[in-house]
Amino acid sequence: MTRAQLTDEEWEFIGPFLPIGGFGPYPERLREQFEGVMWRFRTGSQWREMPERFGAWQTVYNRFMRWRDSGVFQALFEGAIAETARRDEIDMSLVSVDSTTARAHHDAAGMRVSEETLAALEEAASQKGEHPRNKAGRTVKTTQSALSGDASGADGGPGSKPPSSAGPAVG
Repeated sequence: MTRAQLTDEEWEFIGPFLPIGGFGPYPERLREQFEGVMWRFRTGSQWREMPERFGAWQTVYNRFMRWRDSGVFQALFEGAIAETARRDEIDMSLVSVDSTTARAHHDAAGMRVSEETLAALEEAASQKGEHPRNKAGRTVKTTQSALSGDASGADGGPGSKPPSSAGPAVG
């Protein structure tokens, strides 16, 4: 008996994301192959060094390539995010990102998120009291002049200069 890398509960969540063809592997083999992929990336080893308990390395590699090309890992990632948001288990206090070096729009970073996943994340953030964001992903700031209807920007907002202390202009 081999040491399992996934709990049964984790496998129950992951299993439905993995396609099984008409002549595909039995579910036990599918789990072993998925755990083989996990082992490969956890250890950083080459595919050829994979222990036999996961099956032939060529089979595990080919299965990984098919899963990658068919979007299985992206769907699994989005499903995990949506499930975590559904359970209200997203804890944004654990997120620490330096916005000066890592801030990028998700389209610029190559990440594609479904509308359903994005809506679930926005809903979870709004329930946690996060600040609203505009379409560009920036936090919406409300200034006193915006609240009072003063369009002059006399509140000293961004880009305004401090009042001059030199006195009135001579002219």
